[in-house]
Amino acid sequence: MTSSAQHPLVIAHRGASGYRPEHSRSAYELAIDLGADAIEPDIVPSKDGVLVLRHENEISGTTDVADRPEFAARRVTKIVDGIEVTGWFTEDFTWAELATLTLRERLPAMRPNNTTFDGLEGMLRLSDLVQILDAAPRPVGLVAEIKHAAYFDSIGLPLAELFAAEMVALGWAADPRLTIESFELDVLHSIRAAGINAPLIYLIEAQGAPADRVARDGDAASPYSQDLSDAGLAALVASGIDGISVSKKLLLCVGEDGAPAITSVVQRAHGVGLRVFTWTLRAENIFLVKGFRSGVSPEHFGDWLAEFQLIMSSGVDGVFADQPDLAALARLRR
Repeated sequence: MTSSAQHPLVIAHRGASGYRPEHSRSAYELAIDLGADAIEPDIVPSKDGVLVLRHENEISGTTDVADRPEFAARRVTKIVDGIEVTGWFTEDFTWAELATLTLRERLPAMRPNNTTFDGLEGMLRLSDLVQILDAAPRPVGLVAEIKHAAYFDSIGLPLAELFAAEMVALGWAADPRLTIESFELDVLHSIRAAGINAPLIYLIEAQGAPADRVARDGDAASPYSQDLSDAGLAALVASGIDGISVSKKLLLCVGEDGAPAITSVVQRAHGVGLRVFTWTLRAENIFLVKGFRSGVSPEHFGDWLAEFQLIMSSGVDGVFADQPDLAALARLRR
């Protein structure tokens, strides 16, 4: 994927998830119709090693699994990346079982229109999305997010190996449409070592530390903030990382006049040769920074255009958006 400061890429976050249940076929196909340059799926494995598309491996919030009596006994509590989670997990189901579930809107209070699509579609595999992209009327990129890699390694589901094998089998090992991202550096390096020739993008949270470092170093794990220091950015380049993707909280600050402003992150990262992406652009008031909210209803659209354009003015190379058409419009009107 190519971009420029004047033409940042618009990446559909889990498909057009502002308009359809996330990671559904209709969300992906709508994102293509709305002009997205790329689609970002989250990738987790099934019990039998099939790569499936869900934001998290816990799936009760995005499928009907909790309403399925035959799966009631699968509800468990686990520790995933140091956080206790109770529910139903992809790694406890075969793909054949997951394929029987139907999807539902993850944010029904914020996006009630999306609930009209609840129960109409089933879960998809990574291979299904690749087929959608291969059939698209124009080149559309795939920004594959590898989720909870250290955790899955610990239970015998090595995502680097599974993903690399899938890309080879699908003929995407060196496809220029492919970009790979993760909050964990170890899995990115392992995927490249497995022969997958694609840009590697390191996801960076506004706080905390990466799960792979915590698994290895415990309380001594260096935080994400260290990666954003000048030395940290240079170290990422030296290790073979091609870019970073940061929470928009790291791009936005309060200026001297009290209005939202831009931080130095993009400028400093570009200075050492890293591409920079940010997430997530969403039009609803609840997701906008305070200076761009309008009215009192959290689900109503605020001044999304002003926020989106401010973020793009940073020179960022790409933005992840739930409403890719609105991000494309903001780009056009700059």
